[in-house]
Amino acid sequence: MIRLCAPGELAEGQSRGFSIEGRKLLAVRRDGRVHVYLNRCPHRGLNLEWRADDFLDASGSLIQCAHHGALFLIDSGECVTGPCAGQALQALACREDAAGIWIEP
Repeated sequence: MIRLCAPGELAEGQSRGFSIEGRKLLAVRRDGRVHVYLNRCPHRGLNLEWRADDFLDASGSLIQCAHHGALFLIDSGECVTGPCAGQALQALACREDAAGIWIEP
């Protein structure tokens, strides 16, 4: 397992970007659960964030692509509006314990 960060470093309703083994990732905590995805929009393969660690829309309820405004559900990564509607972000298996938030290598 690869440790992304300590649990307290990803607050409820927040997003955060990571670069692990050459892969760009994003993590979001929603309703106490952490969701981790590759930081790559399925439309053009571009990174999603507006600026460092800023992946969410103004309401904080959806992941938003900064390049063309596509919106993705936090819980599943499914694109619900935009040029990649019906596609999804690539999820990574993760778990959380007292020592950290972890992903599979």
